[in-house]
Amino acid sequence: MLTTRYQKVDTLNIQDIARMHALFEENYAYSPLSTFINDLEKKEGVFIVRKKSTQEIVGFSTLGVYTFKLGGKKAKGLFSGDTILDRNYWGSRSLQKAFALKLFWEALKSPLTPQYWLLISKGYKTYLLLAKNFPDYYPKRGGSTAPDLEELVAEYSEAMFPGKLDRDAMLLDFGDNANCLKDHVAAITPEMRAAEPDIAFFEQRNPTWQRGTELPCIARADLKTFMTFIWPFLWKVTFGKKAKVKAQTEAVETQPSRV
Repeated sequence: MLTTRYQKVDTLNIQDIARMHALFEENYAYSPLSTFINDLEKKEGVFIVRKKSTQEIVGFSTLGVYTFKLGGKKAKGLFSGDTILDRNYWGSRSLQKAFALKLFWEALKSPLTPQYWLLISKGYKTYLLLAKNFPDYYPKRGGSTAPDLEELVAEYSEAMFPGKLDRDAMLLDFGDNANCLKDHVAAITPEMRAAEPDIAFFEQRNPTWQRGTELPCIARADLKTFMTFIWPFLWKVTFGKKAKVKAQTEAVETQPSRV
């Protein structure tokens, strides 16, 4: 059983940071501690995923919250940085649930300001979170319903990573020393491409992901989006699971006892 809590970067202790870096090393091929800490210091906070029984950190996701100009208008962007979850807990939705609640809280604080989720993806798993949970996003298989999003991606990419965006490919290229995922983390097989079109699309848009190129993405994450799409997800993972457990318990209780 996992629990996820969002906390400010300056509240992390040395043990927390060391454990986070250890998880980072398990998943990334290039992972010097100095680079990890330097990137962490640029973020506002981090979602910490722990085992309830031992409080051991088994995952994390860093987050930057920025207010800036997009398309000439004031906007809020929630930028997801490094995201790691111990492979023993792949499939858990604890982190997703905490992130969705953070999106909601930030939207409530400034309801009239357009809000976006910003992320750069070097692996298909992060991209799938975007594709499976948001209606308006870029890049999108079959084309986005919101054509302005591509230009917004270019704007934030140039603002956050000056000179790194290849406008023709719409990829962020950090050069030969770019970090990349280890082979066991996000390998893509022919079976996966055939079974999940969004994985095939991700690879098509970022064919050099294995050497660390990043696919910059964006999704609308305002109150309307939350109430229409994200709230049903939260309801399902929060109350749907409880209802399932209750039904299973009742089923057991109604079974005739055997002597």
